[in-house]
Amino acid sequence: MFHLSETVKKRYKELHKQLVDIRIVQDTKKYVAIKRESLELKEIISKNEQYEKLCKELEDAEKILKNSQDAELIELAREEIETLSRKKRACEVDLINLLSAEPDDKKDAIVEIRAGAGGEEASLFVSNLFRMYSRYIERKGWKLDIMNSHPTGLGGFKEVIFAVEGKNVFGNMKYESGVHRVQRVPVTESSGRIHTSTTTVAVLLQAKEVEVNIEPDDLKVEVFRASGHGGQHVNVTDSAVRLTHIPTGIVVSCQDERSQHKNKIKAMKVLRARILDVKKREQEKKRKELRRSQVKSGDRSEKIRTYNFPQRRVTDHRINLTLHRLNEILDGELDLLIEELQKRDGEKKIEKLME
Repeated sequence: MFHLSETVKKRYKELHKQLVDIRIVQDTKKYVAIKRESLELKEIISKNEQYEKLCKELEDAEKILKNSQDAELIELAREEIETLSRKKRACEVDLINLLSAEPDDKKDAIVEIRAGAGGEEASLFVSNLFRMYSRYIERKGWKLDIMNSHPTGLGGFKEVIFAVEGKNVFGNMKYESGVHRVQRVPVTESSGRIHTSTTTVAVLLQAKEVEVNIEPDDLKVEVFRASGHGGQHVNVTDSAVRLTHIPTGIVVSCQDERSQHKNKIKAMKVLRARILDVKKREQEKKRKELRRSQVKSGDRSEKIRTYNFPQRRVTDHRINLTLHRLNEILDGELDLLIEELQKRDGEKKIEKLME
């Protein structure tokens, strides 16, 4: 990490010189790109200085603990070490994330949760995951907007699609893509046997119109009456919208809004995200070597996590991490898992950079 930070400092000085070069100043596009990179590196350098300062303070406190014979001073040193260790850990995570950040990490996302194997129990777990993500989004201060949902009679969902907007949304949420497995006694099970059910989560980049251009001729638009548990407007007006992107065959429907116009806007947002996802996946096939250096691909077909209710544990299979804190995680304390995933991912990327 130290050697890499020196590399960052050297690059920052080079960029700083370029920012006062009249030829670059006159090239607006190049100037903006260099300015952006310069600001990002400045943040890394600042965070690294903070990390080194905490390391020095922690070292001093440990010397006091080792050499002092004063009981009161020893107790103060122990408290200081505990506080500094916690701050150092948080700073280390921040630094690794900054060093390993990817351009897409700062973007907004669209999350799709769908029931898999397990019937009604899988649908109920979709509801659990949606609540977990809602609480996590609330803790982060992000904005959540439901795009589409298909509720079931027992309070579950066959599907929930929602948009998330805020700071570094995709950089955090991307680790949730994959198959989530739940092991518990279903509410519909009278014999008390533990069942295993699955749900799938897909986290897509929210695409802007400039990133994904959809020609009117490539789009088939259909309207129909909404169905399900939706209130008085359901089955009264043709407010639901179904969009079909003819070149890719991608179909998106939205019925949660009363207005046909609003449903179409939301459906277009989901459609652009799915088209961008297809493009990204095609690009990823060409970057297999890079993907091997990362924690895991996060592919939605891969089993990534198990939630075991009888043992109150959550296991993330990508990094072999098991936490007996099921209630906290389902209540939105997802950083317990995501920070570890980011750390492992960042370490792998930094090792690659050092090579």
